[in-house]
Amino acid sequence: MAYAAGVDVGSTQTKAVIIDEERKIVSTALIDTGANVIQAAQHAYDSALKSSKIREVEVEYIIGTGYGRYRVTFGNAQVTEISCHGRGAVHMFPKTRTVVDMGGQDTKAIRVNDLGEIVDFCMNDKCAAGTGRFLGAAATALDIPLNDLGTTALKFNKPVRISTTCTVFAESEVLSWLGKGKKIEDILWGVHQSIASRSAGLLRRVGVEDEVTFTGGVTRNVAMVKAIEDRLETKLNVSEESHYMGALGAALFALDHILESRNPRKSVEATS
Repeated sequence: MAYAAGVDVGSTQTKAVIIDEERKIVSTALIDTGANVIQAAQHAYDSALKSSKIREVEVEYIIGTGYGRYRVTFGNAQVTEISCHGRGAVHMFPKTRTVVDMGGQDTKAIRVNDLGEIVDFCMNDKCAAGTGRFLGAAATALDIPLNDLGTTALKFNKPVRISTTCTVFAESEVLSWLGKGKKIEDILWGVHQSIASRSAGLLRRVGVEDEVTFTGGVTRNVAMVKAIEDRLETKLNVSEESHYMGALGAALFALDHILESRNPRKSVEATS
């Protein structure tokens, strides 16, 4: 039995996934990226190895992805996170045709075919207003743990409208609403609605087709899931592995390489 691995080095967290030849997830690992990107990639991979009890020599191919993919120095190749999230999403939810990936610094809208290949995509790489960083700014302003944002926001009664389009000014606007006596949960739901509106705009630019799969670290925020569902008027595919979707896609590409190397003639015939 051979194994393949994917390491997704994100701006805030690094994920590693190991799969077997049947494309089943054997092990996952998640750590904070921190300042040393090379070290984060190595630690995440080592942690996945340790929890799987697989020997390092049994992992035949490793692919790095994410913004720090070229810092996966022990990897064999690199693939963009857009391709990896698309591939991982269709593997996890075969009817996926649209993917929204929300990370710490950017949000991506991706349209895929039934093989997980990219048809179109766009991203807000020049502004963090519709990303996890915007949520982080709100959490800081309200002195609430990031993990509590979603559950707190869902207690809203009369949500406020967040008008700022810049993360730099988000904290000021949140504090302004707080000073006006607005409840924390109403402010937070307004923040989530603002992000959902921007995400929906990105998705409509590539075309929203059922099914829609939500990937990235923000998938753990229940209010963000609801806000995007409300905006799109459709149910999102979300799973416990959604946070690892990029690393999973990378591992699947790595497994492709392993299987093709065993039968190169078949690979050539398939592409001819």
